[in-house]
Order: sequence, then C-alpha cells, then structure tokens
Amino acid sequence: MKYLNDLRFIIGLFFLIVSLILIFTGFFVHNSPLTDQSGNLNLYTGIGMLTFSALMLAASIANHQDS
Repeated sequence: MKYLNDLRFIIGLFFLIVSLILIFTGFFVHNSPLTDQSGNLNLYTGIGMLTFSALMLAASIANHQDS
C-alpha cells in the first residue's frame, strides 16, 4: 500500500498496462493502417512506453528502499 501514495508508481503501472496492450496489438494485428512501410507503429510505441514505465517504476521502488 505504501507504493500507491507515490505518483511515479501509479504512472509507471498505467504506462506498463498501455504498453503491453500496444505490444500485443503490434505483434498480432496485421491489418491495421498503422502497419505500413515505415514499420509497426504500435510495436515501436509500446516498446518506448515500456521503457518509460520501467524507469518510473524503478525510480519509485528505489525511493522507497532508501527511506
């Protein structure tokens, strides 16, 4: 429960859930207008959001381990 008071943890969880949905969509939906010659936008956006969520969660957990 102590993590729920930290906004970084909540933001990290939100971006984790959205990134997993985008990565799943990027792998399994191939008839989307977002998959063209430039690549799979859902997959690339999901990977970027997954990286951001990992940074937010790591910052939140590191802050709680110090105190």
